[in-house]
Amino acid sequence: MKRIIFPILLSGACFFTACSKMLDVKSHSAVATNTLSAADVEAFLVGIYNRVQNAPGAESYIAFDITGGNLINAGATSDGGLNTFISNVLRPENGLMSAAWNGYYSALYQVNNLLEVTATLPESPRNTEIAGIGHFFRGYLYYNLVTRWGGVPILEKNTKEKVKRNTEAEVWAFIEKELQLAIDGAPAYATGQYYQVSSIAAKAMMARVKLAQDKKAEAATLAEEVINSNYFQLDAFEKIFRAQQNNEEIFSFKNLTIESSIRVSTLFYTYAHDVKGSYVYRPVQEVMDMFSAEDKRTAMSVDTYEGLRVINKYPSGQSGTDPIVVIRLAEMYLISAEGRGLAGLDRLNELRRERGLTDISPVDESAYLDAVLLERRKEFLGEGHRWYDLVRTGRAISTLGLLEREVKYPIPMNERALNNLLEQNYDY
Repeated sequence: MKRIIFPILLSGACFFTACSKMLDVKSHSAVATNTLSAADVEAFLVGIYNRVQNAPGAESYIAFDITGGNLINAGATSDGGLNTFISNVLRPENGLMSAAWNGYYSALYQVNNLLEVTATLPESPRNTEIAGIGHFFRGYLYYNLVTRWGGVPILEKNTKEKVKRNTEAEVWAFIEKELQLAIDGAPAYATGQYYQVSSIAAKAMMARVKLAQDKKAEAATLAEEVINSNYFQLDAFEKIFRAQQNNEEIFSFKNLTIESSIRVSTLFYTYAHDVKGSYVYRPVQEVMDMFSAEDKRTAMSVDTYEGLRVINKYPSGQSGTDPIVVIRLAEMYLISAEGRGLAGLDRLNELRRERGLTDISPVDESAYLDAVLLERRKEFLGEGHRWYDLVRTGRAISTLGLLEREVKYPIPMNERALNNLLEQNYDY
């Protein structure tokens, strides 16, 4: 993805310190969308990828590891303060809350602009594809919003009016609608082109969305369709997490250093390490212990450097950026496995064998779900799944010792100060 400076994109920099300020931009930083040519829209689309990738900030990609018990503050002397650490993150005034909220809505502003533009252009196969990409990103952004905050304002068009929260059910329905439009309209997948949105990436995302709503049979069916598409196959971890061409990624952000500030790796490495870093978060000992020597994921997932624990999936440190994997085939195996219950044991064991582990035979559905969730924890460490996996399966409070309110993120304090129509989540 090349870096292109395009006038209409500048309006995004002014966007959305609050829902109530959505069109509060200077006239010189905006371009009338009805004057854009097809070539302009292609340039605009490049900026959309950039904006959706960058606006939420690096910590948004690992937020569910931070609040899901995988990580703790690197300065903590022990893991004993994990509950307090999570509670301190889940505060309305915490900057992680506002950065993610503002970032997702900032990106949404530009996606809405793109969809407005494409609606004015003559019908053509390419314009249909561009609209499909826009709908994918809108579904993806709202997935990130609803899994954190529950019901949030649904904005199909940008507005400067104060807006209320939609219900959580309404948001999920909207996401499904957007992803179906993406399945129908986004470009077909081209072999090896996983840095581009495709219709099958939208189908994979739909499988995730269905599972999140406990629509297990539908989720498993979609996951199986992706698995059986013959576009992808399980591949070596070092390829996936060392930016090598592979057959497992379905959609990822390329996250080029020249255009990105998303340096997840600097959060995990110490300054004494060869790649340097700020060492903000470290894995808890439980995470280190869940990997075994025969597990092919171990070396790519965790490491110890000068006695300090580190996440090893993002190796660039301060020297550059690493690709951000949004969705990959292993998730489809685990969605199929979870969605079908014990009948999906074949998919779970197939993935385990690929990762160097032996088959397992859980005795009942409860033990089986435990096994699936443990495999998800190992497979997706540092990729932002853990907290919501526990929330959606009703295990967050018992597993992490969370307060009842902490199964939702708090609406950011500054957001509610700007928009008094936003009701806070329970008990915050």
